[in-house]
Amino acid sequence: MHTRIGLQIVAAVGLVTALGIGLVASVTLRNHRLEMIAQLTRSADLLSEAVKRSTQDYMLENRRDPLLRQIEAIGRAERIERVRVFNKQGRIVFSSQPDDIGRSLDKKAESCFACHAQDQPLTKPPVHERARIFTNASGHRVLGIVNPIQNQPACSSAACHAHGPEETVLGVLDVTLSLDDVDREIAASRTRTMGLAGAAVIVAGFLLWWLSRRLVGRPVEALAAGTRRVAAGDLTVTIPVSGRNELGELARAFNAMTAHLAEAKGQLTQADKLASVGRLAAGVAHEINNPLTGVLTYASFLLDRAEDQPELRADLEVIVRETKRCREIVRGLLDFARQTPPRRQATDMNTVARRAVAVVVNQLQLSHIAVTLDLADDLPPVDADPNQMQQVLVNLVLNAADAIGERGGTVRLSSRRVQLEPRGHAPIRRAACPNGCDLLDPSSRIAGLPAIRVLRAHRGREWTFNLDPVYGRFNHQSAEPCDEGIIAAAACSRCRIALLEPDHPCEHCAAPTFAVRGPDDEAIRWCTRTGCHFTAWEASERRGPAAVVEMCVADNGRGIARENLAKLFEPFFTTKGVHGTGLGLAITWGIVESHGGTIEVVSEKDVGTSFAVRLPMEHAAEMRGAA
Repeated sequence: MHTRIGLQIVAAVGLVTALGIGLVASVTLRNHRLEMIAQLTRSADLLSEAVKRSTQDYMLENRRDPLLRQIEAIGRAERIERVRVFNKQGRIVFSSQPDDIGRSLDKKAESCFACHAQDQPLTKPPVHERARIFTNASGHRVLGIVNPIQNQPACSSAACHAHGPEETVLGVLDVTLSLDDVDREIAASRTRTMGLAGAAVIVAGFLLWWLSRRLVGRPVEALAAGTRRVAAGDLTVTIPVSGRNELGELARAFNAMTAHLAEAKGQLTQADKLASVGRLAAGVAHEINNPLTGVLTYASFLLDRAEDQPELRADLEVIVRETKRCREIVRGLLDFARQTPPRRQATDMNTVARRAVAVVVNQLQLSHIAVTLDLADDLPPVDADPNQMQQVLVNLVLNAADAIGERGGTVRLSSRRVQLEPRGHAPIRRAACPNGCDLLDPSSRIAGLPAIRVLRAHRGREWTFNLDPVYGRFNHQSAEPCDEGIIAAAACSRCRIALLEPDHPCEHCAAPTFAVRGPDDEAIRWCTRTGCHFTAWEASERRGPAAVVEMCVADNGRGIARENLAKLFEPFFTTKGVHGTGLGLAITWGIVESHGGTIEVVSEKDVGTSFAVRLPMEHAAEMRGAA
């Protein structure tokens, strides 16, 4: 059995809070009690002074009966337990309780010690030294205060001549007050304070539970649940980000981790598929190539001997053609499955272009296709694998020749150095929501790149919207028709968190914008108004134009239908019918992507097609120096 972390936090903080509140309440009660006792002591001292002054004349005139009656009257007042007058020998000479008269007290007793220390009585000790609290015979607490009766000139000159002028203190007035009311008030105050302290502890505990549940418990539970789902193999789980704190950062890191794991899993799955294709292709090549070679050899031999049998010759030509096609399919599978990381070096793309043309020129001449070279003289070297780049150019030139066909035409291979502005050319290779969800959708491609998939919403209706992954282009794809000009909110297609950025209105129409997080967590924004062609990638704009080497292969063939442009680089997609495997451009795309480059296709039906391969040249100067 496990204990929730929220309860542990509540218990720990609640205990500390209870101890703190208890300590404060205890100190408050103690101070309140001391303040009440001090106030009562001051009142008792004032009362004793008043009694002493009111009885002074009776004492000077030695009128004992009126003095006794007055003391008895004072002793019957509320809260006054008794009033007594001691002489300097400690004998009670007057008392509000007649039974006390004549009794003597020990001057060494605790209540007398303050005034009679070392047998030298003080003239008038401080109030706190003259006051004492004790329990009377009835079991009630009382406060007693003594007030020295000092000798005055009138005492020694009075008619009684009872005291000489050399005496300082003649006696003591002792007033005792009941503390019952004070004790009841202190008890009531203690009850109220403890009740308030208990209520404060309960309220604080509830608030702590609620806050821990909201700020800690729920995020931790979501994290634990997400972790269990990830452990079970579900990598699509995302955790809501609860705030800008450590747990929020943890949730964002968890979402980024799951996104990266999902991406890695997809890559591993794809790699496993490719490995399976490779193993299949190797097996097919081993098992089929030899029989195919035999079939092709004997079919070609029979074809040579069937010159005078037109019908048999036509059948044999079909066998030869389809056998060659099977062999090309097997070779294409092997090439696709055996893609290796590029071995980069300083590479002169003009030299690569000349070698590529030399490989295919004879084949193109048989089809009456001319190849022209337009290579820039100032082309810097690029960091690339020359063999793989030659394969790219050969594939593109052969595709151009296939597009031209047997009617003849021209293939133009050119090179140049270009400064490409980010807008319209920079591919967005990372797109994530604030929670870290990967928004790139490999299943939906635009111009060969994975589209950025978001959810759009307007008046309760939602639909999937695929953003063009090239900054500054607007070949967006919508799963459902949407009216032009409406403002449709955008959200993550996985965790549904809003992508709106209200603090950054559109610079064209002032509508709100929405954003995804690009490379290095940079914001890439679009307008929420459908049909508004506004986008902003400030970090990319600050970096400025990118220096690239562009290799362009253009033909004047039949062109490519617009609906097929987005599928050109998908494996096994072909526009050649039975004459193509659909792997050439997929291999070409993989090679260019592994070099950090891009491919752009421009085509017009019955006019021609142009493939532009662009390779970065960030290190061109260093490589030129090394060369």
